[in-house]
Amino acid sequence: MEKNEVCTSESVDGSRDVWSSRSSDSSSADHLVVMVNGILGSATDWKFAAEQFVQELPEEVFVHCSERNVSKLTLDGVDVMGERLAEEVREVVRRKPNMRKISFVAHSVGGLVARYAIGKLYRPPEREDNGDKQRKEDSAGKLCGLEAINFITVATPHLGSRGNKQVPFLFGVIAFEKLASCVIHWIFRRTGQHLFLVDDDGGKPPLLKRMVEDCDGCYFMSALRAFKRRVVYSNVGYDHIVGWRTSSIRRDSELPKWEESLNEKYPHVVYEEHCKALDANQYESAEDNGSDKIEEELVTGLSRVSWEKVDVSFHSSRQRFAAHSVIQVKDRSSHIEGADVIQHMIDHFLT
Repeated sequence: MEKNEVCTSESVDGSRDVWSSRSSDSSSADHLVVMVNGILGSATDWKFAAEQFVQELPEEVFVHCSERNVSKLTLDGVDVMGERLAEEVREVVRRKPNMRKISFVAHSVGGLVARYAIGKLYRPPEREDNGDKQRKEDSAGKLCGLEAINFITVATPHLGSRGNKQVPFLFGVIAFEKLASCVIHWIFRRTGQHLFLVDDDGGKPPLLKRMVEDCDGCYFMSALRAFKRRVVYSNVGYDHIVGWRTSSIRRDSELPKWEESLNEKYPHVVYEEHCKALDANQYESAEDNGSDKIEEELVTGLSRVSWEKVDVSFHSSRQRFAAHSVIQVKDRSSHIEGADVIQHMIDHFLT
């Protein structure tokens, strides 16, 4: 079936592209998939992936490519962008009342924006009226009244960009990395401050540190925990924007040894790992392993929930130096070698 027979483009308030299949315009599609672009990006960055999702899951998903944070608006800060994304999702849900489930697929900084947005959208489960007001153990909170299914990030700097070798194009030179921390706000403004953990909002800890707790009226970790799956796709090399450690939420000592993929269907997926949530004793006794204090706090905080980690390598690809975009297939003609990563995402997607 040709893609133009499967996909239609719909505009919400004339400002956003919403991808759906013609068959899923009926009441059968009840799973909203929100795709979020990275810094200086746009909704078209996810066009290829959106088309693949609705072509292969036409009766299940309704894909919305966010357009609330594009171009220079992505420099306004993770929190400001997160607020915009949260409101955008609310608008889509209001216009699509048949939606029952929700998932997020986000690239680069968009993954942090999505984490902030879900913290705003999440509502805890209703308490039992049984005298002690205990929450039902088998009940999870919802986002905009929807069941949370997949939370997927692609090359996202979950640990920030401040640590050693977290931004590979700085070549691991400590002097360069320190200089970047000092001047990043001149280039990427408030978003740069959040990424390099140098923000100070009225004496508060850096935003990324606050986002590993429920705080400031936001349910950051409760929202993450509500999803049935949390997945990180990471480039093991040649991603000059986001390092392997920060995108895979690992310490240096936890980075796995990988070998050439033998899977013809996913030739660029070189390692997969299912990491269970750590209990209090495990993460409190974790060794620093050379990372700075705040990075260790981010790793241990995010490890309180389980993650599926999918490591990707384009080391033999003609476009390996554009790995940060190839893993997303940002442009169909230039980055098509990453199509197997999108296929892996779809094949493992819970609907």
